[in-house]
Amino acid sequence: MIVNKKPLFNEFGDIETSKKRMINGNTTNLNDFNNMKYNWVSDWYRQAMNNFWIPEEINLAQDLKDYNKLTIEERTAYDKILSFLIFLDSIQTANLSNINNYITASEVNLCLTIQAFQEAVHSQSYSYMLDSICSPEKRNEILYQWKDDKRLLERNKFIGDLYNNFIESPTKENLVKTAMANYILEGIYFYSGFMFFYNLERNGKMPGSAQEIRYINRDENTHLWLFRNILKELQLEEADIFTEELKSELKEMMKTAVNHEIAWGHYVIGDNIQGINKKLIEDYIKYLGNIRMRAIGLEEIYEGYDKNPAAWVDILSDANSVKTDFFEAKSTAYAKAGALIDDL
Repeated sequence: MIVNKKPLFNEFGDIETSKKRMINGNTTNLNDFNNMKYNWVSDWYRQAMNNFWIPEEINLAQDLKDYNKLTIEERTAYDKILSFLIFLDSIQTANLSNINNYITASEVNLCLTIQAFQEAVHSQSYSYMLDSICSPEKRNEILYQWKDDKRLLERNKFIGDLYNNFIESPTKENLVKTAMANYILEGIYFYSGFMFFYNLERNGKMPGSAQEIRYINRDENTHLWLFRNILKELQLEEADIFTEELKSELKEMMKTAVNHEIAWGHYVIGDNIQGINKKLIEDYIKYLGNIRMRAIGLEEIYEGYDKNPAAWVDILSDANSVKTDFFEAKSTAYAKAGALIDDL
């Protein structure tokens, strides 16, 4: 079943809110903030706009000192995790417009446009981190580690191939899989890396890097929320394509992603960094896999992984609890957004 690319200008588009559809709708592309079919967009939009931040606000002077004092294992993990994060956020920036071309709900188009901007800011923040702590030669080595590290390349290919599949064959099923891939990327693929940065801060190291990650993590929560809702709306509007076969494929996608993230965490972090070990990584990622599946109305995968084994990650990831920069001790949040209820 083909999903149609929306026209840019459509003078015969529907103007009745009730006729809006997530895909294959007859949209005018008019951004009307007063007549939204998907009421959750209003809260999402306000949250995303309130999250606005600039990477250079954060002082990385202490990180420059700390980086050369990291253990070999910590520095290796720092470099490889950054290489991974930079690449995937770069792909996100480029790919979101491909998805947006097929979404025919104008208010959701706005959300995806904001997300693409935020992904670009994330890529910039990673570059700023590297520019601040290492030489241009080292920076370039880290940026392109995925070309020489087989495990990094395999990780990037899983998401990249799913995105390419939709570009080459824009069916409804492939759109759902692409939305699921986004959901996985935002909700599973980054999390052992985020855990690593918060653990460094917990050990008194690289506080500026942790603050950059904290703001990125806050954005990723809204992106996760966005794709959760897109998937749930598609389940309502396109119920016929959510066959048991497709649901099984989505489940296998999540299992593959969880296995990838666990193997990645074991590879780059292992048991050689104070405060994290392989068992904690596995327990935490399987716990996340369960709550991500539950949030989109699908069955949990892992029995016995219902409690967060790394509650300290949630505490350290709260951007509203660590609010000052290192220059002026001023609030770095432009507006304190209402708490996003993280049932994801």
